[in-house]
Amino acid sequence: MDPTHQGPEEYGQHPEGSDGSDGRRRPSRESNAADFGQPAPQQVRVVQLTAGDLLLTVNPVDGSEVEAIPPGAEPGVPVRRTPAERADHERVGAPPVPAGPPAPQLPLLERQEERERLVGLLARGRSVRLTGQAGSGRTALLDAVAADCADLAPDGVVRLNGHRRTAADLLYGLFDAVHHAPLHRPAPEELLGLVRSVGAVVVIDDLELGGAALHELLEATPECAFLLGTAPDLTAPGAETRLEEVLLAGLGRSASLELLEKVVERPLTEEERNWAGDLWFESEGLPLRFVQAGSLLRQRDRLNTDPTAFDEYDYFEPRPDDAPPVPEAPTPETLDVPLPSLGEGAAPAVLLASRLSEAARETLRFTVALGGEVPHQAHLPALVGDTHADAALGELAGCGLLSPAGPRYRLAAGVLAQLEAGGYADTAAAHARTAAQHYAWWISHPSVTPQRAAAEADAVIAAMGRLVPDGEAGQASAAVLLARSAAPAFAAGLSWGAWEKALRAGQEAARIAGEVAEEAYFHHELGVLALCSGNLDRARTELETAISMRGALADKSGAVAGRRALALVTDRSGCLAPSARSQAGDDIPAVHQDFPGTPPGGFPGPSLFARPEQPVSGWPEVVEDPTVVAPPVAASAPERTGGGRAVLGGARRNLAAAGAGALLVGVLGTVVALGLAANDPDAPGSRNVTTEQSATEGATDDGLPADEPDEGPAPDASTPGDEAPTAPASSEPVAPSTSGSPSPGPSSPGGSSPGTEAPSSTPPTENPTSDGPSSSGKPTTPTERPTTPPPTPPTTPPTETPTTPPTETPTEEPPGEPDTSTSASGPAESASASASASTDAGDPAAGDDPTEASA
Repeated sequence: MDPTHQGPEEYGQHPEGSDGSDGRRRPSRESNAADFGQPAPQQVRVVQLTAGDLLLTVNPVDGSEVEAIPPGAEPGVPVRRTPAERADHERVGAPPVPAGPPAPQLPLLERQEERERLVGLLARGRSVRLTGQAGSGRTALLDAVAADCADLAPDGVVRLNGHRRTAADLLYGLFDAVHHAPLHRPAPEELLGLVRSVGAVVVIDDLELGGAALHELLEATPECAFLLGTAPDLTAPGAETRLEEVLLAGLGRSASLELLEKVVERPLTEEERNWAGDLWFESEGLPLRFVQAGSLLRQRDRLNTDPTAFDEYDYFEPRPDDAPPVPEAPTPETLDVPLPSLGEGAAPAVLLASRLSEAARETLRFTVALGGEVPHQAHLPALVGDTHADAALGELAGCGLLSPAGPRYRLAAGVLAQLEAGGYADTAAAHARTAAQHYAWWISHPSVTPQRAAAEADAVIAAMGRLVPDGEAGQASAAVLLARSAAPAFAAGLSWGAWEKALRAGQEAARIAGEVAEEAYFHHELGVLALCSGNLDRARTELETAISMRGALADKSGAVAGRRALALVTDRSGCLAPSARSQAGDDIPAVHQDFPGTPPGGFPGPSLFARPEQPVSGWPEVVEDPTVVAPPVAASAPERTGGGRAVLGGARRNLAAAGAGALLVGVLGTVVALGLAANDPDAPGSRNVTTEQSATEGATDDGLPADEPDEGPAPDASTPGDEAPTAPASSEPVAPSTSGSPSPGPSSPGGSSPGTEAPSSTPPTENPTSDGPSSSGKPTTPTERPTTPPPTPPTTPPTETPTTPPTETPTEEPPGEPDTSTSASGPAESASASASASTDAGDPAAGDDPTEASA
C-alpha cells in the first residue's frame, strides 16, 4: 500500500523509458484543488482483458465496455505451467503464516488406514469423496494425502477451496492452476476443451456442491482424479457418477488423550485425564475439541504460574514505564485455578477469547461481523487501531479458533455461534461498516493489484452482506461505496464469481439508499457480465434497465456505453435490432402533413414531393400558396400503422424547409407592400388593403376595381386567424377561368366578385395580406390566384426572418355543398391541406378560434 509503488507493468504503469515517459504518473491538472476545499482527483485504473472472443474494458467510471476482439488482437494460446511455476502458484494460494512464535506441529493420529486407502484410489484414477463432520480433521488428512500424491499425475496436485464456490468457479480455478493465460478468460466452450486435457489430482476442501452440479464437474474433467472433502449433509451425486465414498469418524479415547498431551506439551494429571474422558464422550472424539481443550489447559497453567499473565497489558505486550508495579505473585501452592467445566470444554470459544489480548478480541468482533471471515493480518492494524494487531492472528490460530480456507482463515467450526451467544455480535453493524470503509479505501489504492483484491473477496463480500439487509441509509451507502470500488477490481482479477456477488449486493444497496446513478451502473455491469458469460436474455434485460435509468439521469456517456453493449447483444442473439428510439433533444421533429386522400401510413417513397405533369385521378388538386406552412406534428406522436411505408424523415424535412422558405418569401413581399402603401397614400387601392377582404364563393364584390390585374401569388385565406362573417355564397359552381380574372379554387374559401367589401376589424397596417405591389402599383388581394403555376419555392430558407408575422383571417363558409371543382392553375407542392379541409367541411361555426381554423 505504498503510495509511490508503481505496480506491475500490465496494469498501465510502464517502467521508465518503456513508453517514452519517465515512469512517473502524470500530475493532475487540478493539483491545487485541495487548497480550495476540493479533493484531489484520483487516477482511474482501466484494465483490458479478453473473455472468449470479446474484448472487455473494465472502466470504473462509466461502466465496462465490451466489443468483439479486433483482427490481430486475439489472445495467445494458453500454455501449461512448469512444475516450478505450479509450485509458486500453490505457494501464493496458501494461507499466510501467522505472526508470532510457531505453533507446534500436531501428528495425524489414527488416520493411517484412511490415508493409505485414499492414496490407492487416487493412484488408480478414481475420484473419492471424504465425508466427515466439521472439526473431524478433514483438512489435516487432505494435506497428508496431497503430499503423498505429488508425483502421481502429469499436472501434479491442484489444491482448490470449495467454500461458497460454484462449479464454474472451480473449473476456472483448475484452468488457472495448470495454464498460464494472463488477462484472458476463456469462453465456456473453450474452457471445457482446455480442462478436458488436464491430468491432475484435484483436492477440494469444504466443497458445497452436490447432486447434478457435482456430476457435471466430474464429467467435464475426465482425466482428473478428485479428492473431495464434504460434510455429511451434502447431497450425494447420482448412481451414474463413479465416485467412491470414505467416511471419517472421530478419534478413540487413547488417541484423544495423546492429542491433548501434544497440545499441552506435558503429561496429564489424573484429574485432567478424567476431565478429558468426559469431554471425549460428549464431543464424539472430534480432534478440534481436544485442540481447543489443550489451549484451555495451557492458559490455566499460565495463570497458576503468573496471575498477572492476562492483565490489562497482556502477557506478550510490553508494560509501559509509568505503569504501577506488579504485586508480588503468591506461591503456586496458594493459587489453584480449577479445571473448566464440561460445558466450557465443549464450547470453549468465549472462555478462550476472554484470556487473549484486546487486539485479538477486537479481531474476533470484526470476524463475527463478517460472518466468520477473518481479515488478512495486514489489515488488522488499520482495523483494530493497534500497530501490533497482526500478532492477534497467531494467538487465535494457536488456540484452535481458526481454520485455513484457501488463501485465508475462517473461524473454526462452531466458534461463530459460540461468540455470537457470548455478546460479540452486539456491535456487528458498526464493525461491518468500519470494515467496509477500510476495504473501499484499500481497494481503490493504486498500489493494490486486482489479484490482491480478489484474494480478499470473501471478507469484502461478507461486509456487504452484513450492511445490505440492515435497511439504514448510512449502512446501505457504505455498501454501495464498497461495491463500487471492489467490483471493477474483481473483474480485472478474473474472479467473476465474486464480481457477480459484489454487483448484486451493490445493486440492492443502491436501491435501498436511493442512489439511482449507482444502481444504473450495477445494472450495466450485470448486463456486461451476462453478455460475457453467454446469457443473452439476462444481458438484454439488465442493459435495457440501465439505459432507461441513465437516460432519465441525462447520463449520455453511460447511456452510450449501454447502447453499444445492447447492440452487441442484439447482434449475437441473431434477431433484428429493435427500433431505436432517440432520446429527448437528440432529433428534430419532422413535419408531416396528410393531404385529403392520402393513403394510411403516407406515400411510398419521396415521389410525393415530385410535381406531376397531369393530375392524379382521385387526388384533389392543391393550389400552391407559398405563405402557408403545414402545422408540424409532434415528435412524440404515435406512428401511423397503415399499409404502406411511412414517409421518410428526410423528405419530411425537405417539405418543412420548402414551406418555411415559401412563408419567408411571402412575408418579405408583404413587408414591401406595406412600406409602399404607407409611403404613398394616394396610390390606387391603398385604402382597400385589409385583413378581411376574402369573399365567399358567389359574392358579387371583393372591394376592388373590376379591372384590377392579377399578376402575383397571394397568401391563402385559410391561414388561422380571426374570422369575420361574410355574405352567403351561392351554391352554383364557378367554372375555372382562363383569363387574368380571379377564379375560385378548391384551396380558397370562395371566389371573389366586385362590388362587395368585407368589413374590417383590425387596422390594415397590423395584418397585411398583400404579397407585394403589382405591375400597376396596386397590391393584389388575398383571393386572387395566378393563372400560371408559381415558381417552386427554394428548399433553403433565407437567413432573415420578419419581426412581425402576418396573420390572415379566413372567411366563414356557410353550410352547403362542398366545392369539388379544381383550379386551372395546376397542381402544387405546398402544404395547404388545412384550407382544402375547411372548404370541404363547410363548417359555419368556425368562429374566431385559431385552433379550429388550423385543424
